[in-house]
Amino acid sequence: MPLSPRVTIPVAAAVICVALIVGLLSWQLRTTRATLTQSLTPVSTSTLTTPLPSNTSDTSADIDSGDVSLTHVRAGDLFALRGQWANAEKEYQAAVSAGGGLTALRKLAQAELQRRDVRSARTTLEQLQRSGARPEDLLLLESIIDLRTGELEKARSLLTAAPDSPQKHYGLGLLALIGSDHETAKKELTLVLSGWETVLRSYARALLSAYEEYALFPQSPPIHLMTLLSRALAEVQECELALPMLSQVTRTQDDYRDAWIVEGYCELTTERNQEALSSLERAYQLDPEKPETQYFLARAYSALADHGNAVTFLQYALQNGFEPEADARQLLAEEALSAGNVTLALDQYNALTKLPQSALATYSTFVNAALTAGKNQEALVKAEEAMQRWPNEKIAKDLLESVQQRLKQL
Repeated sequence: MPLSPRVTIPVAAAVICVALIVGLLSWQLRTTRATLTQSLTPVSTSTLTTPLPSNTSDTSADIDSGDVSLTHVRAGDLFALRGQWANAEKEYQAAVSAGGGLTALRKLAQAELQRRDVRSARTTLEQLQRSGARPEDLLLLESIIDLRTGELEKARSLLTAAPDSPQKHYGLGLLALIGSDHETAKKELTLVLSGWETVLRSYARALLSAYEEYALFPQSPPIHLMTLLSRALAEVQECELALPMLSQVTRTQDDYRDAWIVEGYCELTTERNQEALSSLERAYQLDPEKPETQYFLARAYSALADHGNAVTFLQYALQNGFEPEADARQLLAEEALSAGNVTLALDQYNALTKLPQSALATYSTFVNAALTAGKNQEALVKAEEAMQRWPNEKIAKDLLESVQQRLKQL
């Protein structure tokens, strides 16, 4: 029997707080790329990277590892990995206010662009300029803003007049790609590969791989290339540029399942939640057994606060072998709490603790949820398990002591 909001809301709050404190970020970094490379042979989606590339020492140079701003950046990264860009933006803004420097500003710009808040992104661009960001980084962000707002000639003029840099070639590569000038796009992206910017080399490689994959099937129709390029754009967080291409593909071939999946994912990423639901429902009609479709469909329902349907489709995805399993179970636990089904949530957290890559944070969330639901014995057993696995961790010791103290007070 579902519990009342008086029980479930504190449970959800406790789970979220503990997860952020203990730090699920490293786990999410491992699982997100695997999740988003399952469809369209398979369909890739987004990875956590900044729209403005940085030196390899960027974070350590801009933010002291003990600084409160880094805590906000990491929390923002966690939200970003899960596609919760509104929350990510709040964390990055807090990081900026706490003195996070160029790293925090770049990530803030990323979140603002993902949320299609062009005005705020331009303001952040000005802050980056005043803070001493590299000219080539400013060039790339400004040109991407122009590309996303359809000011293609403005972007072309800006990039053409700029000094040579990987950022310039990457911007020109994107411009050529969306204009279907594929030979120029490949030429510009190849120049990026030989450049010094590591993040952009990764981006260029992802985009060029779409051309390479298409070349393996020379008889494929042009819409297949468009879908491959759209998938690659999604991988480098350029869904806004991918969506017009995907719309053209699905208008041309309404039964192109993989195009619908990528389109739904991109709509979900850019907070077009109702459109995402429609696209993913179409993909589901075409192939109701594909677990990746079920997973992203669940995310669309979650974004629309339809927690019941989100729970249903996450269960379908797990039954059909969705990988990574941990990602689906984590989201299912959260959706179950929102739906008032604490028992189901605890089942998922319990399953997560049994996975080889389970983290101490998962034990903490289970214990806090169990205590809030009055399942004290289950909380004690799980706290003891955590202590056995991490005998030298203070968090594990504190967790067990808190449960023991709670039981003494009963």
